[in-house]
Amino acid sequence: MSPRMTVLLVIFLHSYVALASDPDAVQDFCIPSSNLSSSVHCKNSSLVTVEDFAFSGIKNAGKFGKAKFTSMAVTSRVFPGLNTLGMAFVRADFDVGGVNVPHFHPRATETAFVLEGKLYSGFVDSENRVFAKVIQKGEVMVFPKGLVHFQMNVGKSHATILGSFNSQNPGAVKIPLAVFGSEIKEELLEKAFGLSSKDISRMRKRFGAKGSR
Repeated sequence: MSPRMTVLLVIFLHSYVALASDPDAVQDFCIPSSNLSSSVHCKNSSLVTVEDFAFSGIKNAGKFGKAKFTSMAVTSRVFPGLNTLGMAFVRADFDVGGVNVPHFHPRATETAFVLEGKLYSGFVDSENRVFAKVIQKGEVMVFPKGLVHFQMNVGKSHATILGSFNSQNPGAVKIPLAVFGSEIKEELLEKAFGLSSKDISRMRKRFGAKGSR
């Protein structure tokens, strides 16, 4: 490879890494001028108040679903004060036996702090190794960016965690919903998981997807 090509390659890789995470802020803060939470149009700083930097929407747990689990994500869409700061967080509550199904965040690492309860918590790395243990009130676990992770309440009472992300928009892909709740062709799912057409239909019905042959 010529010296010129080497330099171009280094510049390209540097640019790619720079674009792979939230950009650095170029001002103290940027409260969106509309509910769209766009970092492009900031409210005039003279109109910003302390209320723009306070949020009370996660005082209480949300409504539990079939998995005895509920979560409330706090991003700049609901808390404008987070805009351009490169972070977000979530409150997650577990009834006894509740499960946060295997999922991953494509754009962020997560740290989970246990506010109360006892949770079997862990993640799977790219070599399919499982790193899991029971964590309790006051303990923290980290889930590296893009790796599948999970939690289950193994205690005898309610459990709550506060998760934080190093991205304004971490994203969340729940594995069961992504696989059976999408319109992936049924034939592929049958071959991939060794399931019958009846099994696939049952899973699709559970996760709300239309059939796709």
